[in-house]
Amino acid sequence: MITDYHAKYFAYELTKRCASDSLEKLSSTLSNAQVDLNPHQIEAALFAFRSPLSKGAILADEVGLGKTIEAGIVLSQKWAERKRKILLIVPSSLRKQWNSELQEKFFLPSIILETKSFNQYVKDGNLNPFDQKDVIIISSYHFARAKAPYLKQTKWDLVVIDEAHHLRNVYKSSNKIAREIKDALSEIPKVLLTATPLQNSLLELYGLTSVLDEHLFGDLKSFKAKYARVSREQDIYESELGLVEPKQEMFTELRNRLKPVCTRTLRRQVLEYIKYTKRIPLTQDYIPTEQEIELYNGMSEYLQRPRLFALPTSQRQLITLVLRKLLASSSFAIASTLDGLVYKLKKLIEEAEKQQATQEEGIPGLEQNFEEYDELSDEWTDNEEDDEEKTDEKKKYTKEDIGLMRQEKIDLEKFRELAKKIWKNSKGEALLIALKKGFEMTAELGAQKKAVIFTESTVTQNYLLKLLSENGYEGKIVLFNGSNNDDRSKEIYQQWVKKNKDTDKITGSKTADLRAALIEYFKNDAEIMIATEAGAEGVNLQFSSLVINYDLPWNPQRISLIRISKHPQVIHFNGAANTKTC
Repeated sequence: MITDYHAKYFAYELTKRCASDSLEKLSSTLSNAQVDLNPHQIEAALFAFRSPLSKGAILADEVGLGKTIEAGIVLSQKWAERKRKILLIVPSSLRKQWNSELQEKFFLPSIILETKSFNQYVKDGNLNPFDQKDVIIISSYHFARAKAPYLKQTKWDLVVIDEAHHLRNVYKSSNKIAREIKDALSEIPKVLLTATPLQNSLLELYGLTSVLDEHLFGDLKSFKAKYARVSREQDIYESELGLVEPKQEMFTELRNRLKPVCTRTLRRQVLEYIKYTKRIPLTQDYIPTEQEIELYNGMSEYLQRPRLFALPTSQRQLITLVLRKLLASSSFAIASTLDGLVYKLKKLIEEAEKQQATQEEGIPGLEQNFEEYDELSDEWTDNEEDDEEKTDEKKKYTKEDIGLMRQEKIDLEKFRELAKKIWKNSKGEALLIALKKGFEMTAELGAQKKAVIFTESTVTQNYLLKLLSENGYEGKIVLFNGSNNDDRSKEIYQQWVKKNKDTDKITGSKTADLRAALIEYFKNDAEIMIATEAGAEGVNLQFSSLVINYDLPWNPQRISLIRISKHPQVIHFNGAANTKTC
């Protein structure tokens, strides 16, 4: 142990000898770190230090290039300089991973702050548990939002936000979590980590940069006028006349404005010194049955009707998207959701007859079936140009409306009964073929018999567990999702706690420890992990050898193979009769 005096002296030496963007600045700090550093990681860390007046930086390297390592370098330097009021805001699924990597790779102490530990600190006399000495605080997005007043009271030296694309729609008034986190940390230096700073709209770049500095691009109206409102007609007109230069100049200016705050490295730029494991992509075709096609076509027609009473007007596009995802996932997933829709219409009809009806938000049970619903709804607005929060006003329904509601309820009951009759999903049967084929190839390659199956529905997850258990894989499967409240998961957790009692593997956060226990069980005992997208975000499963995207996302940036970068095999599903179903 060194004294405070010597620690200050060493930190002073680190900053005195070299400029803030010099490699020498980091050499002593990282002398004991247990990481193999790559040039682009050093460059990214130095980029974050480059301007002492900067309010922060966006580190946007492509997936798998080590943004966690880059952030760890920055944190290590801040720690050496005795600037130790540091906060990490991460998705709840990544809290344990960050806690472990900071300790194992950089020897930095950290604690996970959640409701239970927060209340215990308050009970012990610390009225602001975020204000602690010589320890990095790790918090989830939702907990940080809930405790925003405490964040605002704390004098942070640095805040690191992982998977920062969750904040990209902060400019929308409906995005409560992002706006409250931004307001609470408005004057604090920040490092944002994201592999996808831009997904659907240039406005997302505005949102991310505004988290760092509200004045970088001015107000939203000015940004839209300059960068985001290039109409298709204008594109065609300019193309016909050969007037492409003004548009090129616009994007060149945008890139130049981003350069001081954002750095991005692509995989193709680092192939010289990073050798990636070759992935073998496979596609498993399947042909839906007549009943499955009838259900899909019937639901598609229903969702395209001009007026629907079961879906709230302000969220119609969002819920339509989710329903289509569940429809593509399995008959079991859509059947359980149709139950909720029928129940909602039944209550709406009863209230309408009494003239007390309002359009109730959401669908009963949808959040449990589709775990990403809360995150998706927090970021979604049906009209990109409408930044005002929409609400459904109380209204009176006519006799004609009530008649239409009754007919809609009859249609939904018909779809529900059809879905419940489909016990044998052609897609599930194709999974058995794909899994056998995949395991045969892993054996030929000499890889471990480990497969991860991704689905977007917890109901489908349970269906696949039953299907695989009945076809030779019983006792070899582990589930992984946002809650993991099934009996088998609880049993695995209890065994893990007993095994690791009195070790630093136990963080005190039950949620984080449960996830660590399930991953360890998959690594050492199970052959198959069936995971939801929300459950497995950012989890390190590189010991696995086979990834199966059972529910292929419509957005290619969300395909699960990008989460697990070293698998030799990736299998996708394709419905031969109707590709939309996959």
